[in-house]
Amino acid sequence: MSNPYESRRLVDEYLFFHFATFAEAAGTLPVPSEAWDFPRRVVSELLDTSSPTGNALDVGCAVGASSFELARSIPKVTGIDFSAAFIRAAEELKKQGSLEATVAFEGKRVQKFTAHVPKEVDCTRVGFETGDAMNLRSDLGVFDVVLAANLICRLPEPLRFIERLADLVKSGGQLLLATPFSWLPEFTPEKNWLGGTEDAAASQEVLADLLRPAFTLEFTKDLPFLIREHSRKFQYGISLGTRWRRH
Repeated sequence: MSNPYESRRLVDEYLFFHFATFAEAAGTLPVPSEAWDFPRRVVSELLDTSSPTGNALDVGCAVGASSFELARSIPKVTGIDFSAAFIRAAEELKKQGSLEATVAFEGKRVQKFTAHVPKEVDCTRVGFETGDAMNLRSDLGVFDVVLAANLICRLPEPLRFIERLADLVKSGGQLLLATPFSWLPEFTPEKNWLGGTEDAAASQEVLADLLRPAFTLEFTKDLPFLIREHSRKFQYGISLGTRWRRH
């Protein structure tokens, strides 16, 4: 079965999700504007910028908006995604600063827009590569900040990623996680869910139990997000955003 995340349609939809302005997405519709721009907000609302940081890792970076946002305050950022098509788009944005895309508008009508990296972001700070969150390369190194936004419940074996985190974050470093815990069997077999089943604890509790041996929970915030399907249909979700400090 082909990977949908390699399709041009998904690349364009993620470019829109990551970089479209609220006006481009909703116009004058009564859509909750505070839920737009999630890839930027997951950084700006979770990252402790008072802590010294030299490098950051964005796992599941998709087309790169959160990686570029991290680069506002962090000198070296590495974005990793399983989709080669997403990484090609992120690299093009790094190189050119913009990338054109086409998304659904109404019926067979489409909407063209151009994704732009904010001019004030130094793109030379960011590098991208393909990689599997459940099997990250052994020589990846350690980081002052590790971000994984809306990733955990899209992995076939999320525990494999969780168990690697202690080795990726430096002592005193930050782990930024955001997830709506949207467990779906088409992404994650039920036996691999972190909670959410009838005889298990809530996913938030299971995740906390897994992280506590190496991390201290420092901050929690609900982070709403919107995904536009077409000009008058949106998906609304709320991720649990957390910041953890490495022991």
